[in-house]
Amino acid sequence: MKNKIILLSIFSLLLISCKTDAKKNENISSSEKTYSIVPLTTKVGWTAFKTTDKVAVNGEFTEVTITSEKATTVKEVLNGLEFSIPVSSLFSNNDERDSKLKKFFFGVMDNTELLSGKLEVTEHNKGIATIKMNGVTNSFPIEYMKSGQMVTLSGTLNIEDFNGSKAMESLNKVCFELHKGPDGISKTWSEVEINVATYLKVE
Repeated sequence: MKNKIILLSIFSLLLISCKTDAKKNENISSSEKTYSIVPLTTKVGWTAFKTTDKVAVNGEFTEVTITSEKATTVKEVLNGLEFSIPVSSLFSNNDERDSKLKKFFFGVMDNTELLSGKLEVTEHNKGIATIKMNGVTNSFPIEYMKSGQMVTLSGTLNIEDFNGSKAMESLNKVCFELHKGPDGISKTWSEVEINVATYLKVE
């Protein structure tokens, strides 16, 4: 009987020890988890507006180059991330519109074959996107959210902040009738909403 008690005690100690070791290993594994951006799964969308009723026109850039470091938090992955987007990859599911945007909007700007920039995270779920466009570097606020391994970012830039009045006038001229609403006024808005979705690789 005494031997049985001793064996049971040893067995119990072994079980407790295994559970403790497993918990330690779990904590170590969790602390070593790293995140990185997967460029091929990154989608850069935009929404522009026309007419005085502010009718939305949606599109995207199908190509983006991203430079970012692996990190243990989403905030660290996004902070300092650099990107480059070729204007030639613009796509709105309308060939005529795409051609006009490339020629009469971006084509009127200076040195805008590429849209390049950088992200800076200022606080939880908020940050600043800095973009170079039309030879001008300017910033606008962004917000980001994480859901599982997907991160979404959103913000609104103003074309006028990039000396884009000339480009807007050029586009509105060639799209005058298309940008005319029921009130007979043709209008192209300077605000453009940016929406980005990217997949995080976890290692």
